[in-house]
Amino acid sequence: MDTQKLLGELAGQLLSGGIEVVDLTAVLGPETPLIKLPPDLAVDTPKIEIHKISEYDKNGPWWAWNWLKLGEHSGTHFDAPVHWISGKDYADGATDTIPAQKFVGPVNVIDCSKEAAADPDFLLTVDHIKAWEQKHGAINPGEWVVMRTDWDRRGGSEAEFLNANETGPHTPGPTAEAIMYLIEKDVRGWGSQTIGTDAGKAGGMEPPFPAHTLMHKANKYGLASLCNLDKLPPRGAVLIVAPLKIEHGTGSPIRALALVAKG
Repeated sequence: MDTQKLLGELAGQLLSGGIEVVDLTAVLGPETPLIKLPPDLAVDTPKIEIHKISEYDKNGPWWAWNWLKLGEHSGTHFDAPVHWISGKDYADGATDTIPAQKFVGPVNVIDCSKEAAADPDFLLTVDHIKAWEQKHGAINPGEWVVMRTDWDRRGGSEAEFLNANETGPHTPGPTAEAIMYLIEKDVRGWGSQTIGTDAGKAGGMEPPFPAHTLMHKANKYGLASLCNLDKLPPRGAVLIVAPLKIEHGTGSPIRALALVAKG
């Protein structure tokens, strides 16, 4: 196989529009929904702040720029293994040590949008994944798996996006068994359209927060607050999810992109 020729063809298709670049990223700003933790666990991430340094004025007559205050796990973001205690000891588990090759790969999109619309506490099971594979083909090692719920359409307010009440947050996600099944298939990582990679009620699962606990224990990655998964095919797209190279970073906001064949 002539790899250089393949790259040339890819570049040509990008230029001609034969391959579409789909933006899977939410806008990052002061109104971006951020996760809310139980008060007995931890301090929440502060609201995102954007501060102007100059804008063609006395502080910078020819340029405009800002400085930012934000958490690593804000908006559409990447979870590195060291984000969780189960993955804390991996030498290649932080955003500055993960090999760059890992940030690009094929993606499988499991459509659970109808189920999530009917039940915000919907859980993806092993049976759901196997049924998807029967229809679309086996999930292969090194591929991403993301759960489409169209949760990104809940953009009216942070409260609507988090969907919490006195019993806790109510958002869809995977069962522990589903995550174990994907780890056994040696996927690259798991992604969701909700505020985090786990279901809202994942704190009561065994183990608690299985998408975090199990994926990161296996030195695999997470993606949260993805958008526009309805624009991707079930399989065949290429996902690009590069975090900032933060020193010993536990995660990072990303500009998540997908390459999709048009027509």
